[in-house]
Amino acid sequence: AKIIKIEPEKHRIALSTRQLQPHPWEANAGNYKAGDRVRGVVSRVLDFGAFVEVEPGIEGLIHVSEMSWVKRVRKASDLLKAGETVEAVVLGVNPAERRMSLGLKQALGDPWDDVERKFVAGTVVEGTVTRITAFGAFVEIAEGVEGMIHVSEISAEKRINHPRDVFKVGQRVKAQVLSVDKEKRQLRLSVKQMVPSSLDEYIAERKEGEVVNGRVMSVSGETAQVELGEGVRGTCRITQSRAESQDASSSGSLDLSALTSMLSARWKSGSPAGSTRKGELVPGQVRTFRIDKLDLQGKQIHLELA
Repeated sequence: AKIIKIEPEKHRIALSTRQLQPHPWEANAGNYKAGDRVRGVVSRVLDFGAFVEVEPGIEGLIHVSEMSWVKRVRKASDLLKAGETVEAVVLGVNPAERRMSLGLKQALGDPWDDVERKFVAGTVVEGTVTRITAFGAFVEIAEGVEGMIHVSEISAEKRINHPRDVFKVGQRVKAQVLSVDKEKRQLRLSVKQMVPSSLDEYIAERKEGEVVNGRVMSVSGETAQVELGEGVRGTCRITQSRAESQDASSSGSLDLSALTSMLSARWKSGSPAGSTRKGELVPGQVRTFRIDKLDLQGKQIHLELA
């Protein structure tokens, strides 16, 4: 044995046979590497984590941040107790400092591993509202997987000022997946995509080439926004009429007699000098258009003057 302490006043000598044997860290540290699955017994539980003895003399620490994918663990005792047997994954080993970091949640599997496969864009999901913020509502669609419904994706018919006006924590909702970002662990959801809007119904009932009436709402550059119905708008590209193009290209000089006749006609009819030419669009006009293209996916209607 090895003498480790002498107390003459108490007539005591402390001995150790363990001190003559190699330390488990020196003999067995090489048996563990990052990624290994281990099984051990919880030896101590502190607020910041739990120590697990994977073999006599070798302990690893499971920090509270490595305990659960699903919820935030504030104290290790909320999840683990001394004497409990657990499985964990080795996250790192430092033989010099005799330290090993373990992960409990890694042994359970990351629920985000197959999110991109299970919840592709367009998938309809159902889940429970877990929390509500000013910009959106978070919905748990699977254990450990939350998606967010932004306030702009709640309704297509009316403006929502705050998500709590529509949702409550614990409420079950159905939504459509818009996008998934596995790296950032973000999943965008939409409720308004589940309800056919006036625009959806209009596009479904019309076909390309159909002639429709609409009111010009605004003109910007070479495009005009046209209202075709309540909540239904289309975009018309402004192009010079074919007749005007031919006239402009064929006349090399100003026809004074034609100009005089035009001004005289406008004067007699009372039409203002700034009245619109054929093909020109002005806000407030009701005109006839032809549907050039219907884009159901992009929710867009492209028009041309009929």
